[in-house]
Amino acid sequence: MDIRIGMMNTGRELNFSSDETAEAVTQKVDEALAGKASLSFTDSKGSTYIIPTASLAYVEVGSEQVRKVGFA
Repeated sequence: MDIRIGMMNTGRELNFSSDETAEAVTQKVDEALAGKASLSFTDSKGSTYIIPTASLAYVEVGSEQVRKVGFA
């Protein structure tokens, strides 16, 4: 699962792949915005990202798409 997170007052976004499902990511974001939990993700390589919810602008969740080569 590809996850892109945008934060306020920054020109860059956080982009990484995770083994979590879209429902799990959505639930984590909802709980963090409600103030019940902190927002943290672990990517497929084992790195942990902790995101401050006060500066959260958007979270985009999508699946990895395999790029086709050649003419279709």
